[in-house]
Amino acid sequence: MKKSIAIILALAVFISISTAQKLSYPPTKTVDVVEDYHGVKVADPYRWLEDFNSDEVKQWVEAQNKITFEFIRSVPSYEKIKARLTELMNYPKFSVPVKAGTKYFFFKNDGLQNQSALYMREGLKGKDILVIDPNKFSEDGTVALMNLSYSKDGKFLAYGISVSGSDWQEIKIKDVVSGKEYDEVLKWCKFSSIAWLPDNSGFYYNRFPEPGTVPKEDENNYNKVYFHKLGTPQSEDKLIYERPDAKELNFYPSITEDGKYLILTVTHGTSPKNRIYYRELNSDGDFIRLLDEADASYDFIGNKDNIFYFLTDLNAPKYKIIAIDIKNPERKNWKDIIPENKKAVISDARIINNHFVIVYNEDVKHRIEIYSLDGKFVKEIKLPGIGTISGLSGRQNDKEMFFGFTSFLYPLNVYRYDFTTGKLELFFETKLKGFNPNDYEVKQVFYESKDGARIPMYIVHKRNLKLDGNNPALLYGYGGFNISIMPSFSAIRLLWLEIGGVYAVANLRGGSEYGEEWHQAGMLDKKQNVFNDFISAGEWLIKNGYTNSKKLVINGRSNGGLLVAACMVQRPDLYGAVICEVPVIDMLRYHKFTVGRYWIPEYGNAEANPDHFKFLYAYSPLHNVKKGTSYPPILITTADHDDRVVPLHAYKFTATLQAANTGDTPVLLRVETKAGHGAGKPTSKVIEEQTDIYAFIFKVLGITY
Repeated sequence: MKKSIAIILALAVFISISTAQKLSYPPTKTVDVVEDYHGVKVADPYRWLEDFNSDEVKQWVEAQNKITFEFIRSVPSYEKIKARLTELMNYPKFSVPVKAGTKYFFFKNDGLQNQSALYMREGLKGKDILVIDPNKFSEDGTVALMNLSYSKDGKFLAYGISVSGSDWQEIKIKDVVSGKEYDEVLKWCKFSSIAWLPDNSGFYYNRFPEPGTVPKEDENNYNKVYFHKLGTPQSEDKLIYERPDAKELNFYPSITEDGKYLILTVTHGTSPKNRIYYRELNSDGDFIRLLDEADASYDFIGNKDNIFYFLTDLNAPKYKIIAIDIKNPERKNWKDIIPENKKAVISDARIINNHFVIVYNEDVKHRIEIYSLDGKFVKEIKLPGIGTISGLSGRQNDKEMFFGFTSFLYPLNVYRYDFTTGKLELFFETKLKGFNPNDYEVKQVFYESKDGARIPMYIVHKRNLKLDGNNPALLYGYGGFNISIMPSFSAIRLLWLEIGGVYAVANLRGGSEYGEEWHQAGMLDKKQNVFNDFISAGEWLIKNGYTNSKKLVINGRSNGGLLVAACMVQRPDLYGAVICEVPVIDMLRYHKFTVGRYWIPEYGNAEANPDHFKFLYAYSPLHNVKKGTSYPPILITTADHDDRVVPLHAYKFTATLQAANTGDTPVLLRVETKAGHGAGKPTSKVIEEQTDIYAFIFKVLGITY
């Protein structure tokens, strides 16, 4: 039975419990550091906070955390919030199976396990056999299982171990039949690809240099491909490919399903424009640079002998499928197999059952269609409703495939499609207790941004919501890196809906919701479009009676943290609270740390390019905080082990805002320990973090729970 929850919302007048007494923040020293960017002098008074391993910075963080936790955890309903989130998270969860040989591998979480465990079935209806339980890696669940690669017959598994949320992984190997764990451990792996030889004798993988063999600033450069022979130490691995003349390129190996070719997908940072190299698998010769101009995105999806199939946006911003005969690779011989669809973007494409299985995204909704290899339409698979496909799984000769389906009100269910019978059946069903999706509704609206662009937005709330402008609303966005924000389920979000909150997702430019043109309209010098789209979304929600500026909360993570920070700095009057998670903030120096240089194709480089400096400096949140301004309450989160978006961004932004804010509104920093950017975070830490976020929102908005 659903728990009855007593809710008292503040009236139209904004009430902030924090305003009774202005918080006394830890003293933060300033230093006299000034950089010259193309003739413009830019001060960086909190440069010392970049040294986040120093004792001085650690003491500052500890003092900031003390104030934050005292503020948040003094909320009377704190334990009640935590208990409800724990209840909501406590349901069985499954991943989409991956088939290797006759074995099916999948993750399962009983409910509140810190990490999902890997299981195997021999055959569709076989017994579930535990393969690896990462909960045994550490007592607190902060060591995660990542990056799995199965041998073709399913006998061997190579898997990555990530500690405290780090992107760095150590690769280990297991014989899943006998249970034997191999002695060798492969180090210096980050975003690595693993490709097993058909005979199981070993695999190709890419990694970075051993620390100390290159200057520290190059530890995320000079990516190389190696071959690892099973049962031997990493020191004996054979170097297969490198490009010392192009140290910023990364090389991701894969082997064609027919076992004939070794493919290298070559990338530069996060740019979607990549290269493709290949050679015959049994050859030690040079790699053939099939596609080496980096003029478009080329995603290798399979081959039939010497015909290679690619998903590409070359002259097709919504993507198409082409065929290249590697024996006649000149561009004049390329063939369009599935042409660009002007209304829908190809989000995913695989060759399964020797057919193209294509996931289309039309107005932020997925559908699946099947085509023959010569491009003829075969059928559309009817989905359970409006929502999102994830984890499409199947091999080229398989007679079956699996995928996950989810939406805002329905958790991930896993489906199996049988190509022989044409039947779609539920394979793993997810059941929630105490939540009735029929009590809520989802709608999609379209609104105009500042320049007239038509932007989609999903809105979720209780049925029969009164549009009187007095509802608390949480607006989420991302807008970058060619990533679509599709309908998805979150048990954590249900608490917000239960209290009568409105949840909205704005599908901003910078993503891939409408293809590469949509992406490019929100990157580099056009990044301000993304902020305008998000600001316009908030204004639309207020204008149409969903909320008001004192009850509008904005939230974003990573690039989305940049989004909400920039929007808050530009329009501090529009929001009642800001949740800014693991954000990119210092847009003049972001590229200098860990993998920040990967993002240069998306953001630009203020140091190297004066034109880039101009637009980056114009919106960089760190450099646009204005003294004497009253900013809305903000909670800035980061993690001390985040080696993707390093915590210095959050530290410097916190210090700058605390010094500049003239109001009594809280500017708080929450620093998670033994955690990274988010991947692999244990369930217990997720619940704790989300409890803190809810408690902060409820306190500053005056919501009694």
